[in-house]
Amino acid sequence: MATDRRDDDSALSASRTDDDYGSHLERSRTVWDRWSNWYEMSERDLEPMREATIDRLDLHPGDRVLEIGCGPGVNFERIRCDIGPAGELVAIDYSPEMVEKARERVETRGWENVEVRCADATTAEFDDPFDGALATLSLSVMPDIRRATETVYRTLRPDTTFAVFDIGTISDGPARVLNPLIRRFLRWYANWNPDGDVVASLEAVFDECDIVDTYMAGTMYTVVCEKRDRV
Repeated sequence: MATDRRDDDSALSASRTDDDYGSHLERSRTVWDRWSNWYEMSERDLEPMREATIDRLDLHPGDRVLEIGCGPGVNFERIRCDIGPAGELVAIDYSPEMVEKARERVETRGWENVEVRCADATTAEFDDPFDGALATLSLSVMPDIRRATETVYRTLRPDTTFAVFDIGTISDGPARVLNPLIRRFLRWYANWNPDGDVVASLEAVFDECDIVDTYMAGTMYTVVCEKRDRV
């Protein structure tokens, strides 16, 4: 009977986890659909940080690139400048409104080598490998950061880079007293995942992982991760 009780407890825990995952995913869809018309501020004010993150990918003409949590496509033009018309950019986002705006951007500019999909980064599948991957202000709002990171690792070729620009709490110093307020704001504004740890997830999955830039008292940061050839 004890074994049966443990099995029941395990099933209940899994059910709660699945419910939490689904609830977070749907909140993200709602939140980012709401903010899809107000992304210009992020596009303008955070452009230098996003550009510096893309620089870390060291892309070349003809490269195939994955962007997860692409939003309305604020990084598309810069990535296309690096990969040229012979390259390919595949971008995914779970918000239908964000995807619609990203597709409008692509159509308006006539970019034939950019594909935008409405998909969950934790379960998305791709037919061909990528030469680099990017996530800007998106990984920390996903319901399962570790699984999303594993998706990226699985889709990359060996000896390639995943560059992440993201936001979190203050890691040290007296300003940490502000963290409860920061968490509350990020949860409201972006459906930030308070139980996730972007850096820890990246370090657990990728072969090399380094924080290369920090901004605004460390609340914003860029992490560069490498997938190495293990053969």
